[in-house]
Amino acid sequence: MAVWPALSAHGDAADAFAPALLDIEAFTAGRVRPGDWIDADSIELVQDLVDPVVYQEVKQDRRRFFVQPAANGLETLFPPYFLDATLRHQGRARFDADGNVVTDGGDSWPGGLPFPAATSGAEVIANLTLSWGRHDRALYAFPAVVIDPAGAQAYEYDFVWAEQQCAGLVHPDAPGTLLPGHAGELRRQSLWFTHTNDVRGSAFLSIWPYDQRRVPELFGYLPNLKRVRRFPANQRFEPYMPGLNLYLSDAWAAGDPMLTWGNFRIIHRGPYLASCHAQWRPARANWAHPLVGGAGGISYFEVGKALVPEVIVVEAEPVAYPNAPVSRRRIYVDARNMNVLQAITYDRHGEAWKSFETGSGQRLAGNAAERCSDGRIEWSFNWLISHDVQANRVTRVLQAEHCRGNWRTRLDPPIDLVSEFMTEQALRRMGS
Repeated sequence: MAVWPALSAHGDAADAFAPALLDIEAFTAGRVRPGDWIDADSIELVQDLVDPVVYQEVKQDRRRFFVQPAANGLETLFPPYFLDATLRHQGRARFDADGNVVTDGGDSWPGGLPFPAATSGAEVIANLTLSWGRHDRALYAFPAVVIDPAGAQAYEYDFVWAEQQCAGLVHPDAPGTLLPGHAGELRRQSLWFTHTNDVRGSAFLSIWPYDQRRVPELFGYLPNLKRVRRFPANQRFEPYMPGLNLYLSDAWAAGDPMLTWGNFRIIHRGPYLASCHAQWRPARANWAHPLVGGAGGISYFEVGKALVPEVIVVEAEPVAYPNAPVSRRRIYVDARNMNVLQAITYDRHGEAWKSFETGSGQRLAGNAAERCSDGRIEWSFNWLISHDVQANRVTRVLQAEHCRGNWRTRLDPPIDLVSEFMTEQALRRMGS
């Protein structure tokens, strides 16, 4: 049985898979159990269940992770309102003549996953692109640290990342599926730096058209120039700030409009170990994870990984960016909820360049929980690790409770994010 019919009909993926794909102990014939640590001495036991970058990090760079029990319940895999919209609209998505996602009536997509049972690379990418964080709006507080090849901290930044969906709104308090006054837009996204002092006040705004053939407008406020300037499209392949392994193109492994990439192809389906639940650490200061690996023992978050019964591995190429330093991207997507787990970018010579690994899950840990407005448990991504494997430079980004500047992470906050943070005037105000 395919995974999405099992999930949508029964609320659990168990009916879709053989028992060995639901239990790491059965899959490994008892050699690996929940609670075990995977390190350089034991990584060979699960080599077929991890990607090449994670394998290298564990085998050669002193990283380790612990094995979590699997969780395959439908409601553990989605933000509640995004799940409601996915179930409500399933079966209605189409690609129009231009390649954009529309409903069976030709309207813009009204929210949730358009292709929860994706069978093509284009459908998988559409699921990632149309709603990054799977909430109508969000503020994320991000402490970020860059670790150099010697295992020492080279850079430290705090920044806030804000998202506002303009199409595909799913929250019950939304005025409809479209944000009034923003016809033709898919989303607005902004980020601004609050630390260190030399970059504080730097802010950027990206305005995405719904038409996925068009490159988003990109504006930035630079405090030393004291003005807002428009950036060219190729800025999507440059780091936000010196040292960071993160580009606009990397966001959610779908940081560019999907039709500016092409040659989508599914190259693999199979089981995988991923950080896809129980990644929220509210009992720790600022939700931080312990650190592990690298020469200094601080290169990676020390996290858990559970057996995902099926990932879909998709490759795509940046067809609209002739000067991009990228030849292709390989994206590992959880077939149960179409969430990105890992992405590996390859340079122009076809060599692995950098990774974009994420951890996500419900906001539930023991007796602690974050709930949406109707009382159900929230879900979000919790951290990302980007590893430039050629330079051996690691960027850790934590979705924290707060960051410097007194900013706090908030999912679907009752704030007009556009007027506060997503106009040229807002960029100037935040940078002043």
